[in-house]
Amino acid sequence: MDGPLETSELETHTFARAGQLDLTGFRNSGADWLDRFKPYIEDGRTVVASPHKVFGPETNDLVLQLRKRGMQRIILGGMLANMCVESHMRHLIEEGFEVAVVRDATAGPRHSVWGDGYQAAIINYRFFAHALLSTDEVLDGMR
Repeated sequence: MDGPLETSELETHTFARAGQLDLTGFRNSGADWLDRFKPYIEDGRTVVASPHKVFGPETNDLVLQLRKRGMQRIILGGMLANMCVESHMRHLIEEGFEVAVVRDATAGPRHSVWGDGYQAAIINYRFFAHALLSTDEVLDGMR
């Protein structure tokens, strides 16, 4: 049932944890929040949605958390541009949110046979996202 990337991640234990609520070994594991973002994420106001299961937010509480707070506009970035980020973008758009993707805050896999996931995602973002921005453009817009 797993796709090629999921199979590889399972074999290499890329996202292995004892359980979804068990953060043992998470801090400083390389999968932890970047140190420069911790003050913002751990500020007591930021909401972290439950983990998604495969690629999109259909199996977590992200949409619920956004709706409870009256959010309608989303700024999206993250790992696996052509998989997780794109799946989240598509689902959020279908749920009626306005979604901007931050191209330099998004990363994608490159594989010698499968191709460049980042470039594949950037093309699709141009077709679907309400905006494709740089981090500087996002920050300027927030000022």
